[in-house]
Amino acid sequence: MNLWDWPAFWDDCARIGAAALLGGALGLEREWKGHWAGLRTHMMVAIGCAVFVIGGVNLAGEHSEAVTRVIQGITAGIGFLGAGTILKLDEKQEIKGLTTAASIWLAAALGTVAGLAEFALAVAAALVS
Repeated sequence: MNLWDWPAFWDDCARIGAAALLGGALGLEREWKGHWAGLRTHMMVAIGCAVFVIGGVNLAGEHSEAVTRVIQGITAGIGFLGAGTILKLDEKQEIKGLTTAASIWLAAALGTVAGLAEFALAVAAALVS
């Protein structure tokens, strides 16, 4: 019995690598500009989402309703993470962190589509962002 399915291993590495690269590119741009949530945060979000999606696809199959539930869970969960970055400053009537929350949400989306092996969509979305 072969414990390693090498073609699947390399496929998973490509998906996770794409998520890390695209999430990292988004985070690197934010880090250069001195904004909250930089390279490592965006990479971790994208990689985490890719892992959840790959696990869901491996367990349930690519066209399963379970995979859509995994994606729904990612979407809802990442909203809570992003919401934690938003601050309302009472004295100035100013809100900070909306762009950070949006970039974390986008990193999650990039990781999700990379986990689904939708590389063209992931790269296009990263380039446009």
